[in-house]
Parts: sequence; C-alpha cells; structure tokens
Amino acid sequence: MTAPDPSPHRLGRRHLLRAGSLGAGALGVGAASVGLDRSLRRRGAETGPAGDGPAPHAAAVIPFHGPHQAGIETPAPAAATFLGLDLREEVDREGVLRLLRLLTDDAARLTRGQSALADTEPEMAAEPAALTVTVGFGPGLMERAERAVPDWLAPLPPFGIDQLEERFTGGDLLLQVAAEDPLTVSHAARMLLKDARAFTRVRWVQPGFRRSPGTQAPGTTMRNLFGQLDGSANPRPGSDHFAKVVWIDEGPFTGGTSMVLRRIRMDLDGWDEADRSAREQSTGTRMDSGAPLTGGTEFSPPDFTQVSANGFPVIGEFSHVRRARGVDEGEHQEIFRRPYNYDEAPPPGSTALSEAGQIFVSFQADVLGQFVPIQQRLDALDLLNQWTTPIGSAVFAIPPGCAEGEHLGQSVLE
Repeated sequence: MTAPDPSPHRLGRRHLLRAGSLGAGALGVGAASVGLDRSLRRRGAETGPAGDGPAPHAAAVIPFHGPHQAGIETPAPAAATFLGLDLREEVDREGVLRLLRLLTDDAARLTRGQSALADTEPEMAAEPAALTVTVGFGPGLMERAERAVPDWLAPLPPFGIDQLEERFTGGDLLLQVAAEDPLTVSHAARMLLKDARAFTRVRWVQPGFRRSPGTQAPGTTMRNLFGQLDGSANPRPGSDHFAKVVWIDEGPFTGGTSMVLRRIRMDLDGWDEADRSAREQSTGTRMDSGAPLTGGTEFSPPDFTQVSANGFPVIGEFSHVRRARGVDEGEHQEIFRRPYNYDEAPPPGSTALSEAGQIFVSFQADVLGQFVPIQQRLDALDLLNQWTTPIGSAVFAIPPGCAEGEHLGQSVLE
C-alpha cells in the first residue's frame, strides 16, 4: 500500500470541491466579514480591551473567622456544592482533629482569595467571589471524636412521602462550598477534598444553583424550578428573631446550629400538566408575586379565615402554606431555608425531560422542635406532595465559628 503524499501542495478532489464552493460564496463571506469586523471594532471601542472592565463579584470576600460559621446568615450566592463524606475506618479522634485543622486552614485561605497550601493551580483561587465554606458534623464524626452525640443529631423519623436513596443520604462530615462563581466553587471543593482524602471517602456530591449575580436585585427571594418564590417566610438575617430561630444558645454547640439537607425530586413534567389555578391552590400563594391568595404582597401574612363567595376557605386546608404554618393544629414553627436548585440528565430509559429538583437546606436551633413538626404536617396532608418526592436526607450539627488560630469544631471537640 502506497503511503499518502504529505506534501501540502497536493490537493485531493474533496479539497478542490470545497475550495470551489467557498470561492462561489466569497463575496458574501467577505462582505459579512467586513461587517463583523466593524461591529467588533465598535464594541471594543465601547467596552475597552478584554480584561479591563470591572469584575464586581470577583474580589468579594466573606470573613471566614467569627462567632458563627459563614454560609448560613450570609446571602446565598449563585452556586453551591454540598459534599457528604464518610470517615475511613482507621481514622481516630486525633485523625479527626488533624483533618479539621487542615480544612480550616485551607478554607480560610481560599475564602480570602489565597491558594491552598498544596494548590498546583493557585491562579484559580484569586477570585474568591464571596466564597464560603461551612462544615457540619454527622453522628459518626462525633462518635469517632469520642464526644457525646446530641439526641437530635440522628436520621429524621421516617415519612410516608420519602423514597430515600442511600447515595444521597447520611454522612459523617458535610462541606458546603458556595460562591457567586461556579468555577470558584469547583476549585475550592477540589482543594478541600484533597485535604480530606487521606481521612475520608466521598459519600455524595450535590451541586446546586440559583440566579446568577446581577440577574435580580440583592435580597430577592429565589424561585424554584416550579416557578414559585421559595423562602418568603424566612426570618430576616441579622435580626434578633433570626438568632432565636437559627442559633443554638446552650450546650456544646452554642453559637452553632443544625442543618437538615433533603434532596427533593420535582416532577416538572407532571407540573406542566397542572393549570395555573391548580398550582396556586396547591401552594396557597400566587405564582407571579408569591402573595397569599387572600391578597397583599409576598410578605403579607395569609388570612386563613377568609372564605370565598361559596363559603370555602380561600386558602385550602391542603395548601402548602397552611400546612407549613400549622394553622389547623394551633402550632407555628419556623426554620431558615437556604435551598438550591438542581437539574441533571434523566437516567437511561427515562421518558422525563430532566432529573430536576431542589437541594432543600434548612437551619434551625432545634431539629426536633422546629423542623420535624413541620415535616410531619406536610407528610400528612400537602397537595404539593403530588409533584415532589424526597430522595435524600441528612442531618448535621454545625459547630460555631472559630477565631484565628483555632480550627472549626475546636470548642465542641476539645
């Protein structure tokens, strides 16, 4: 077999045909090129050379040290990755403490826009973009550290709506890595996993997203993938009320909180089939503004006594807002929601357009007294359950923050 001639001057039939077709349209291409070139020159004159414009979010720094961990009361940024880790069998109490020292040191560096100690790509740490790293302890870590496990630090009681999958459930250690830029999140998560790999195995990874920075005014309530405003009833960060709802005020975790993380699959295809009235009746709120069906604004209190001309409650007993608030049981518990959306490729063989849902994250001072009663009411009667299915669940103790020179969890474990 004769080897092909590598000479660049020898053109085959396909090359000649391609050249002919390009030549036939050369005038059109040339004219378009001139127009594109002029357009690019005008745009360059308006915006300046690439890289010279402002980067309003790149240099944003959230302090790492303090009485509380960042990533809870701080505004929720656009991207987050939640990492559930299991301790290796050989890791003892001292190993847990070494791990936390490593994580604390590198997390403090990364949130300042500095590279981790073993970072082989330090340039990727230069834009912290409001990066926060929040660490949580599962019951397994507390046992390994030879400390008492609080009674609330345990799997949630079973709920009838749950279809939990092991790959999204449990964990000894949580890392919540969040920033306004997904590349910052990805790099920081990798650096922290490199710190942890000698001590832990990855149990699950759950990335999530919100609106990109600049898309909406700061403080705007996020929308979930159903299009609903999600979190309107949250206590206001920085208020005394927030502190009462979220921060633990006694015991070893004083200054910390608890986190419930639930992965909730959302049936978007089924939701598409419901008309707007059905959607609003299921939630008890308007889709456009988030206001209760009884009127007002997103933040107006619902009037559960109001009835229609036919004598029926305007906000039905089965509505999500009514069940969450415990009106019919005479109870009212609060939590602080900080959720993220997820949207992934559907599993092979599925006819769904996507595998989508919410990484539901809530913080509260008392899991058993705040979160569990709400979830029990929703489990018993909530019309939204037609379109939502919890497939993952975990509870973590979030230790208080630390001062410079200390490591996260020091006041709890040492």
